[in-house]
Amino acid sequence: MVSFDHRDPGTREDEWRPLLTSVAVLDDDRFDALDRVVVVAAHPDDETLGVAGLVAKLHREGVHVEIVVATDGERSHPESPTRSPRTLALERRVELLRAIDRVAPGASVEFLGIADGGLSDGADVLHRALSTRLDGARRTLVLAPWRGDGHRDHRIAGEVAAAVAAERSVLFAEYPIWLWHWGSAADVPWAELRAIPIAEADREAKARALDEHTSQTAPLSPAAGDEVMLHAGMLEHFRRDHEYIVVAERAAPASLDPEFFDRFYAGKSDPWGFESRWYEERKRSITLAGLPRRTFRSALEIGCSTGVLTASLAERCDHLLAVDAASAPLRAAARRFIGRTDVVLEQRSLPGDWPEGEFDLIVISEVGYYWGDDDLDLAIDRSIGSLTDDGILVACHWRHPVDDYPRSGDDVHARLRDRGDLALLAEHREEDFLLGVYSHPGARSVARETGVIP
Repeated sequence: MVSFDHRDPGTREDEWRPLLTSVAVLDDDRFDALDRVVVVAAHPDDETLGVAGLVAKLHREGVHVEIVVATDGERSHPESPTRSPRTLALERRVELLRAIDRVAPGASVEFLGIADGGLSDGADVLHRALSTRLDGARRTLVLAPWRGDGHRDHRIAGEVAAAVAAERSVLFAEYPIWLWHWGSAADVPWAELRAIPIAEADREAKARALDEHTSQTAPLSPAAGDEVMLHAGMLEHFRRDHEYIVVAERAAPASLDPEFFDRFYAGKSDPWGFESRWYEERKRSITLAGLPRRTFRSALEIGCSTGVLTASLAERCDHLLAVDAASAPLRAAARRFIGRTDVVLEQRSLPGDWPEGEFDLIVISEVGYYWGDDDLDLAIDRSIGSLTDDGILVACHWRHPVDDYPRSGDDVHARLRDRGDLALLAEHREEDFLLGVYSHPGARSVARETGVIP
């Protein structure tokens, strides 16, 4: 952790200015098509100092703004003779609300009230709050303090936000604050730093927002212990015509190779507990209950494993093609269907080895998160292309993060929901899994289809 004192003059802005001219400008399309931005602040004023200009820009473009404030910053003046920590906490909350109203009127703000300086002990509170907020997130950007900022609370806020953003597969970037005070050229992550031009109107809005944080930008009183926290030299870093964020370039995730599944099944008869766990039995029942028709003509099950769900699907399908990438589970599945001609089991590595024909039911259960970006997009394309006009696509996926998988179950379902050529008929959502039932646009509900209502 870097040691610095806010009272020091720090690195002058005229030292930074020539260095920052060479920073690459953020790609114009990097944050296109966002629905919302979630800004994490370790303390009230972090969001204003770091990214208020960007927030103002996104708000103007119709992006919903949400602010999550971890601590109240009540320890900014520990020796103040005029403010108790509680009084200062309330004062700083009001300042933040006024500041946000300057750049993004109507934005939602959540104060978590974690102890200032104690974010290490309250990291789980922040993690839960962000996980809940990002539940089912689509087209969302998370902004958080830079993990290398030299302040413990900033580091932890950045680490937690980065972890949750990865779990939910949403965009993530970090904003430095104290780096500009204590740092030098050697401390800057130049390869990942990006400049964001800030329009004059947004700079003016940011300036007005900064003016609202009077407990930090002006002395609380003339008394010792009430000195200004953010002196004029420090504030100069945040009146630039660009803001700077750290954006780590992540390689597109690759699909898991077939050997992964061969290794996983080696020596195991039921590694997922399909036949022993109540969780799996219950999820299977919910999946079957989600099917909008009693029977189907021709179905495709992708990732059939040992055939437990396959057996239940077969009772509702005239013909069922069940495929899996691994041979071991298919051998186990084959023992369930000896002598049956209505169920065909095949070893295929999808989406590349896609079967021919049309299906009025396609089931993608606990397999989508194994695919990288290109394969997932191709699998969705080919699924839609293989659906009959009245076809149904069912997707069901585990929601908790798994280090070995290229993506989360939430991301799989977000991509399905984003497709304009699919309509969501029904959805079941709980902490552990997501179930989505899709059709071509224009399909009718079960009640309408069966004549219960016109």
